[in-house]
Amino acid sequence: MHGTELSELDARIAGCRACPRLVTWREEVARTKRAAFADQTYWGRPVPGFGPADASLLIVGLAPAAHGGNRTGRMFTGDRSGDVLYEALYDVGLASQKTALRADDGLELSGVRVTSPVHCAPPANKPSPLERDTCRPWLVQELQLLRPSLRAVVVLGAFGWQAALPAFAEAGWTVPRPRPAFAHGARLTLQPQAVTPEPDTAQAPAGPLELFGCFHVSQRNTFTGRLTPEMLRDVLHTAGQAAGLPTREPCPGGGRT
Repeated sequence: MHGTELSELDARIAGCRACPRLVTWREEVARTKRAAFADQTYWGRPVPGFGPADASLLIVGLAPAAHGGNRTGRMFTGDRSGDVLYEALYDVGLASQKTALRADDGLELSGVRVTSPVHCAPPANKPSPLERDTCRPWLVQELQLLRPSLRAVVVLGAFGWQAALPAFAEAGWTVPRPRPAFAHGARLTLQPQAVTPEPDTAQAPAGPLELFGCFHVSQRNTFTGRLTPEMLRDVLHTAGQAAGLPTREPCPGGGRT
């Protein structure tokens, strides 16, 4: 049942036109295209989450890239940030392949779902606070549908962290006050609320949620070495274990043991 509901949610997300600036930008990019992709048809719509409906680990990014997810229609697919993320997931045993080139490339995630607090590609990769807040109900609904199986979340970057914490509270977990600051390697446990905000929409959380902070897999972070492959694999491996997923210990130099 949850799989059907999540598919219906994904379809509604893909049809959203709530933010005029984002609608204009994503459609303009889809028309003009990048020269390297001139022969391709861009998705040009909001990009829904990607992964199984019974995921126990959720990865929360920022927003789709203009020529990545906005082109391919799948989260972190078709850009260098996605290359880094999915290779790391493969290395720890949570993805079926290292690459994510297009939506029909056969990539499957094991117990992991990938989403973002803003589903449209924003100009300069910077959604406004209003756009972030307008998009939040989609993340809340996604969390509500995932919460029977969800055990851990990795949030990529400070923007995602700030956007996700209110969504966790609305979806049925207790977020400490003052809200915890973002940091790479941050870890905290969110306890389920005694009474869920909307008990008629989904089941109550089955238990605590382990929340992890990780620098975003942006080119700026990975090219400068602020986020190394080893750092990313370490967070994903730890989060996978917290989620109860079978993970592989990656080799120190990369890849699997």
